[in-house]
Amino acid sequence: MVIQLVITFILLGMSGILLLNWWTFPRLRRRSEEAKKRRSEEGKASRRISLLVPARNEAAVIGETARSLLGQDGAEIEVLILDDHSIDGTGEIARAAAEGDPRLRVLAGKDLPPGWLGKNWACHQLAEAAQGEILIFTDADVRWEPGSLAALLAEMARERADLLTIWPTQETITWGERLTVPLMALVVHSYLPILFVHHYAHPLFGAANGQCMVFRRHAYGRIGGHASVRDNVVEDVTLARRIKSHGLRLRMAEGNHLITCRMYRSWDQVRDGFAKSILKGYGNAAGLIASTLFHWLVFLGPWILLILGALGVDLPGWPQWPLALALWGIGLRALTAIRSQQRVRDALLFPLSVLVMTRIAAQALWWQVRYGGPLWKGRVVKK
Repeated sequence: MVIQLVITFILLGMSGILLLNWWTFPRLRRRSEEAKKRRSEEGKASRRISLLVPARNEAAVIGETARSLLGQDGAEIEVLILDDHSIDGTGEIARAAAEGDPRLRVLAGKDLPPGWLGKNWACHQLAEAAQGEILIFTDADVRWEPGSLAALLAEMARERADLLTIWPTQETITWGERLTVPLMALVVHSYLPILFVHHYAHPLFGAANGQCMVFRRHAYGRIGGHASVRDNVVEDVTLARRIKSHGLRLRMAEGNHLITCRMYRSWDQVRDGFAKSILKGYGNAAGLIASTLFHWLVFLGPWILLILGALGVDLPGWPQWPLALALWGIGLRALTAIRSQQRVRDALLFPLSVLVMTRIAAQALWWQVRYGGPLWKGRVVKK
């Protein structure tokens, strides 16, 4: 009885946040004319936009990324790609894709200094080389549809954001991707009230997605840039919280198929990619274990109660109550799939997704014990 009540109250809270976000979470829209108007209003300070791409062994995607960025209109842009000691020809492919376009520069990454993580060091080098007043950090596997930059700049101007972070529409193909990647939308839309992110100053409600982060240069410098998070695995969230703690404006928006990303392409990439950051995301091992138990309670607990009742255990309200809770959890997963434009039918496999994420959490804990940190692209991340 107590367990069922606890699950009920948790699902009520999550449902309330989801409904609030459903009506208040911004989405990018194609607004080329509005973007041009707002850029003229902002004056000369933002005439140049710097699109900054850290890239390490991204030969499979970097050519398309370079072409999509150079194809953006509505702004004077420069595209800087930092080739972080790639061994697969990433830099050469990017240059070839540009076909001599002088707006693209490929920078050779410097050796990683002590105390820095690879991506943070790459972004720091990009920011130092950038000439724009708007700094857009975007991953090599993020795709920009025509008009997406104009829509992004219009949103940033409308919200007067110092940091605008975009949640790209996630593309998922393999089963490993489909079971895990859409859970990010579940977390954002069911756990994080967007009105608190936008209007409540406490850093606790600061969050961001490192796949696409847009800073005004003065704000980036004021919070110390990537140098301030040099050893932080979840640097995107920490930078967002630093924006809030300095009294600056943090805003979020969904990519809405204008900005898209396919994060991973195989189970191995899914497993290792999430295991890289999940431990730090929950603070420490205790936080990760507590989170895993929480999700077992809320999303697997009702199914376990249904099985126990079928085995003869006397449970109040069985089977209607645990069945309603089980379907409620699947319903939440389905609604966040609709909102983030994912496959709704995959919500039926939500209990399996929880088990898969448990497997990933176990790997993160093992890496911490065995190596002192996660493994990523041939490096041990010690922080």
